[in-house]
Amino acid sequence: MNMMSTDHTALALATLTHGGPASRWRTEAMRSHSTARLIHITKGQGRITVAGLTNGYGPNNLIYIPPHTMYGIEVGPTVFGQIMTLPASEGWPDAPFHLRLLDVVPQKELVSLIEAIERELKPTGDPRAALCHFGLLGIFVERQLAGRNPATIDARRTTAAAKLVAQYTSLIAQDFHSDRSVASYAATLGVTPTHLARSCRQTCGRSALSLLNDRIHYEACTLLRDTTIPVQEIAKRLGFSSPAYFTRSFQEKSGQAPTDFRTKGTAPART
Repeated sequence: MNMMSTDHTALALATLTHGGPASRWRTEAMRSHSTARLIHITKGQGRITVAGLTNGYGPNNLIYIPPHTMYGIEVGPTVFGQIMTLPASEGWPDAPFHLRLLDVVPQKELVSLIEAIERELKPTGDPRAALCHFGLLGIFVERQLAGRNPATIDARRTTAAAKLVAQYTSLIAQDFHSDRSVASYAATLGVTPTHLARSCRQTCGRSALSLLNDRIHYEACTLLRDTTIPVQEIAKRLGFSSPAYFTRSFQEKSGQAPTDFRTKGTAPART
């Protein structure tokens, strides 16, 4: 994902394209943000995991990720889309949604709104106008959600397993930098580690430990590639008992030592 140039940091757009092995971890590994994200897919198809629930996506899909919600998206060679960083604003849902726009009219309306926001975020535009168009985008989303055919709503999100895994991933987003184990998270949720693991497998085909490790791995990759913080300090920040343990864990996950990844940055996140 390459951020477009903008002087307005609260509302931003990035392109979502296949970047090869060097950038797989930037899209596929589980991550979360303090602000919401809106993903618009215009070409290609793949899978996205949001709050521990995996779904397929395709063209003309609009996916909303609330603040502090873990997600990861597969981005293949044919995929193109945009990911919008949303400013803190009233009216957006507390829960994720996945809209599949089947009719041409709303498809064109959405593209027009995003293009208007993109235009105003450029150096020649006006951030105030971008926020006005963003407000119209919010109204568009409200209408699409209100007019959805109930048959198109993913009922899996309301199952006990999905609710449990959503709670689990929310806790991970909050505490991933600690040294908490899956058993500790399960105890907080009032279930056994076995039940939590089974629920994760059911909703996203991954283990509870994999989701936890993936979030930690994304943060480690980000700190290694985007900062000059020493490896031993990164290990401390992420709750590892020693730099040596962090190095072993990172190498098992990525196939490279942290120092090599910092230099080359070609390791994809593994599940």
